[in-house]
Amino acid sequence: MSVDDLSKRFHRCFETLEADGDLFTDDAFFDLLPPLWRFQLQGGGAFTDQLRSIAVGPSEVDIVRTVPTATGFVTEHVERQRVDGDFVVARRLWLCEVRDGRIAEVTGYCNGGWDRALRERQAAEAPMLRP
Repeated sequence: MSVDDLSKRFHRCFETLEADGDLFTDDAFFDLLPPLWRFQLQGGGAFTDQLRSIAVGPSEVDIVRTVPTATGFVTEHVERQRVDGDFVVARRLWLCEVRDGRIAEVTGYCNGGWDRALRERQAAEAPMLRP
């Protein structure tokens, strides 16, 4: 299976809050770094349980890019969750190690959920040079 296929299946977890049966190894390890915190999980079920625990509304994920590495891939996405009629946006970077065609280790960095007010403040105070 290609890293693009694995990446698409991985990102789908954020929309469905489920993982395809063979996406992760049985002992998959997750090292997650949201803003100002860090925690670790073992197993794909623990990861999707965590996603369900923080989901506050329907989610849409746009894959920004996926870059193959010698042992897996790095991928970036933007997630939009509809909350009370508005979108909360999070940008995340994922380092995924692959073993026997399945994701075995994941390190994830997240900038947190940005509501409309924070996105507008950022646009006014620090306009982006690139998307």
